[in-house]
Amino acid sequence: MSLYVGTSGFSYASWKPDFYPAGTKAGDFLRTYAERLPTVELNTTGYRLPDEAQFRRWAEETPDGFRFAVKMPHPNRLASFTERVRSLGERLGPVRIVIQQARADEFLARLLDSIDPELSWALDFRHDSWAGVDTGAAVAVNALESAATFRYLRLREPPYDEAGLVAWAERIRPLLAEGIDVFVYFKHEDEPTAPAYAERLLELCETG
Repeated sequence: MSLYVGTSGFSYASWKPDFYPAGTKAGDFLRTYAERLPTVELNTTGYRLPDEAQFRRWAEETPDGFRFAVKMPHPNRLASFTERVRSLGERLGPVRIVIQQARADEFLARLLDSIDPELSWALDFRHDSWAGVDTGAAVAVNALESAATFRYLRLREPPYDEAGLVAWAERIRPLLAEGIDVFVYFKHEDEPTAPAYAERLLELCETG
């Protein structure tokens, strides 16, 4: 099992000087980020698919063991996206698919049948009608109970005080004890609160 806690995005100049040292250039943000946190969630990939060279550059700027969680564009681009995102190599973590529509079981069945089973898939349902649906080997975002081998948590309601982070650590530790990988991402804010939450949650899960 492994615990990966990070933030949604990394390229924020407003995180200087409290997270990124003063004077850090934008081109060094990812390398500096990866020295402190083990994963990052990429949302920009859901709006404009980078070329393979960009994915390779991101991978080269991060250490062994680092993981990128990548947002996929519309499901109709599944094949091209899957091929390109593999350029991250061993740095590739879960792929998140946002599903805006109301529940449609035939749509979900086709989607699950078409995704590459070698990758980890997180389904980000945005309509309440999907509650409790069977996602097979994929996992629903923020679902603690699943048949999948990992969990994907997006914590989007800051601020998180110490008690709130302790509560999340208490939910995560049993999953880790079962050998389940857990990916957690805090919402970006202008102030560097998200990376501070991430570092603290890692500490709590390791020491609890």
